[in-house]
Amino acid sequence: MSATLQDITQALSREGLLVSAPDSPDKLALLVDGADSDSRFAAADHLFIAKGAAFKEAYLTSALEKGCVAYLCEAARADALAHVAPDVPALVVGDVRRAMGVASPIAWGHPDHDLDVIGITGTKGKSTATYMLRAILDGPEVGSGTGIMGSIDTYDGAESFESVNTTPEAPDLWRHVANTRTSGLGRLVMEVSSQALKYDRTLGLTFDVGCFLNLGRDHISPIEHPDFEDYFQSKLKIFAQSKVAVVNLGTDRVDDVLAAASTCKRVLRFSTEGPVDGADVWASDIVARDGRVSFVAHTPSWQAPMTIPFPGLFNIENALCAICACEVLGISSEQVAAGLARTRVPGRMEVLPSEGGVTAIVDYAHNKLSYQRFFSSMAKEFPDHEIIAVFGCPGDKALERRTELPQEAAKWADLLIYTEEDPAHEAVEDICAQMAGATPAGVRFEVIPDREEAVRRSAEYALGCGRKALVCLLAKGDETRQHEGDFFVPCRPDGVIFEEAMTNMRVSG
Repeated sequence: MSATLQDITQALSREGLLVSAPDSPDKLALLVDGADSDSRFAAADHLFIAKGAAFKEAYLTSALEKGCVAYLCEAARADALAHVAPDVPALVVGDVRRAMGVASPIAWGHPDHDLDVIGITGTKGKSTATYMLRAILDGPEVGSGTGIMGSIDTYDGAESFESVNTTPEAPDLWRHVANTRTSGLGRLVMEVSSQALKYDRTLGLTFDVGCFLNLGRDHISPIEHPDFEDYFQSKLKIFAQSKVAVVNLGTDRVDDVLAAASTCKRVLRFSTEGPVDGADVWASDIVARDGRVSFVAHTPSWQAPMTIPFPGLFNIENALCAICACEVLGISSEQVAAGLARTRVPGRMEVLPSEGGVTAIVDYAHNKLSYQRFFSSMAKEFPDHEIIAVFGCPGDKALERRTELPQEAAKWADLLIYTEEDPAHEAVEDICAQMAGATPAGVRFEVIPDREEAVRRSAEYALGCGRKALVCLLAKGDETRQHEGDFFVPCRPDGVIFEEAMTNMRVSG
């Protein structure tokens, strides 16, 4: 449903964001049928949003050539853009980031009102939980299909691609929500990052179910969250947009999480520790064997055996989160069990074929909480194995990982190999040097900046260590790009490199 420029103007004014707007009734009556902050997606009857330090006036010119009928910008850009497009209606605002969060859902006609939208936040497990839920909801008896937005992939029925951001900027987010509706998909499952909640990317989006998985330290840096409390409070904002809340009773600060969730119409609590006080959904009879995890799920409506087709005891937490959402949506136990059993999460707990006593696991684990859960589970599920961990830390963000990850991995691994992981504007060698400096005394480590070389070295060491070995290829999953400078440079997935290395060593040996 189209909005008018007047509708957007009034909303910006109510939020105290509007500096100036057209005074012509004809211009305010213009129909707006979408919003874009990337001129590559600009289209007829859309509102174009000028934002970012790298913005160029040519972007506005391109958007107008594609049919955009108006633009939104901050006061500092108003005069320059008025010179570029003197006859085009302009909305001038004080805070363009929040303004595009206010304007975008109106411009796109609030397509979330016609969908079931499930949002999942947490320090660890968001991707796995969303893929579990998608596998369940895509079952043949459930409905018309499910869109997904997250750190791995984006699919909305019209677009399908490897994601850049966990949660995209507001105009892009709402384009995907609109595409999901237009494509006839009945549901959208999405990861909701702390940055998205802090910077209003999801502003105005109604979550039929909002899930809080867990809490650990992450994304604390000058350009992300200045401190842990800011990170935590940002995540809690998901409940202000949710009809039903799902809360893990095992999370840190659970009382604070439940207090924030109490504003929702309904709260479902889950526990991996059995029927603890207050749990609505829980797991019992947990068994980890042969690269699978099984348990019995208990909900207010049913109890039934479940199987997760990959290792990791921590994945029970992700499965229970998905089961809670299914309880709200009225999905049967049979459909839940069938969906979980067929779940595949690209780059998450992917076990490569064992050879010569060597097993490799590809996973996106990339912060302290995920390392704690990953390594403790692997030690239980792969006893008596030499453990080799290949990982790096990203550039320009999450600086605390450079200390925390080596220290956590050192508790479990026999060899740490530090390498490239999206260095952005920093030198890989400098990041690895900081990780090396944080490595506890006596723990063996190697620095191999080239990631392909690092993965090949892990295979070589594992085959020659003289015992069964578990190689952990962490943080990149099955990604095909490295963030280097201002660009995303093609790269090969870790699993492909490792299997190739194993094949070559078998042939040469």
